Amino acid sequence: MANEKLVTIKEADITNNCPECFNQKMSIRFYQKHRLSKLYDRTTKEISFEVQCHKCHSIIYPVNWTPDIERIFEYYKKMAIPENTSIRFTPMFYLLILLFLALIGAGAYLYLEGFFKF
Repeated sequence: MANEKLVTIKEADITNNCPECFNQKMSIRFYQKHRLSKLYDRTTKEISFEVQCHKCHSIIYPVNWTPDIERIFEYYKKMAIPENTSIRFTPMFYLLILLFLALIGAGAYLYLEGFFKF
């Protein structure tokens, strides 16, 4: 089963008014999803975001956004360039491949030496 991890690709402080407490200290973060397992680390295309107020610590959902927050969001969305989708294999994957090749080599050697009679 693969675990999922969100990696921050862009973070910025914004000075728009919070719709909850009207404070001007907020931040916007863009995340890219990574799927991790014992054999690989896969970077996906999925991008998520979060707008949070620093004073009331509430997450501002798009339903509550003001037109100013929407403009700032569109601006930073263009600046948040995600990593290319890729797959990176872990050392355990390479160890299993090496073990598999060693078993095939040992079987071929034993067959050629006459240990297996068919």
